[in-house]
Amino acid sequence: MDERLPDGPLPPVHPVPGARPPQPDGDRVPGPPIPERAPLTRRQYTYGLVIAVVVLGLFVVGVLR
Repeated sequence: MDERLPDGPLPPVHPVPGARPPQPDGDRVPGPPIPERAPLTRRQYTYGLVIAVVVLGLFVVGVLR
């Protein structure tokens, strides 16, 4: 295997006669559509608000101490 400089270009790729075709990557193969995200519930908003208030309170206590 030929070594290359770490910042140089990759070596060229040549097809091998009689070999399998190359594996497709995710950019060329269409996949199933990504489902839409469900909206946040009132309970999730409440949990987020409570956690934000606790973190903010601990931060203020830490600064004033």
